[in-house]
Amino acid sequence: MAAAGGGGGSRADNGYGSQQPRRRKGPGALATAYLVIYNVVMTAGWLVIAVGLVRAYLAKGSYHSLYYSIEKPLKFFQTGALLEILHCALGIVPSSVVLTAFQVMSRVFLTWAVTHSVKEVQTEDSVLLFVVAWTITEIIRYSFYTFSLLNHLPYLIKWARYTLFIVLYPMGVSGELLTIYAALPFVRQSGLYSISLPNKYNFSFDYYTFLILVMISYIPIFPQLYFHMLHQRRKVLSHTEEHKKSE
Repeated sequence: MAAAGGGGGSRADNGYGSQQPRRRKGPGALATAYLVIYNVVMTAGWLVIAVGLVRAYLAKGSYHSLYYSIEKPLKFFQTGALLEILHCALGIVPSSVVLTAFQVMSRVFLTWAVTHSVKEVQTEDSVLLFVVAWTITEIIRYSFYTFSLLNHLPYLIKWARYTLFIVLYPMGVSGELLTIYAALPFVRQSGLYSISLPNKYNFSFDYYTFLILVMISYIPIFPQLYFHMLHQRRKVLSHTEEHKKSE
């Protein structure tokens, strides 16, 4: 469920997988330059997160509680993905605004409304699970978009984008689900973000129940996206192999 639409192409892959970026006459030179800069900055940002994780692990000698070493850049660059919704709305990226918004907001939601808001889950190993999956995915994805915009896409990056999701997608989804599950008792105990009756608006909201519904939503969404990505992988990489043979 957590994902974001990239600056250089469409994204119906939950961030871990693949969909062939659609080429068209636009964007113009100015928009292309902006998108290149955006994707380069985002690539660098996620590289900073990767380096931060490695340095923290080497310093501590343990993978536990590594979240605190990359908390600020993770929040900043994951929130920065909100610009991708604007890219779609402005038409400089040929992707669905609704789908991109859903995918971007799901990750932003997990970053802020779960991991940030429920402090007790920040030491959970499940957080590291999705953070590592996101980090590898985004380094590859933003690199892919950057080189695609420059019309110089190395095969290795293309292969990685359409292959590593096989492991990274289930890894990330598992981390996300386990983190939400770990947050449930603390949300229930504290009444976090919940609104109870009576109140002047005659409106109630149970955040605990909402999180359960979010978890349930993974059941129909995950298989559909995963098998779609496997189909895209066969389509894109087989096309690349055929092109190589014809040269």
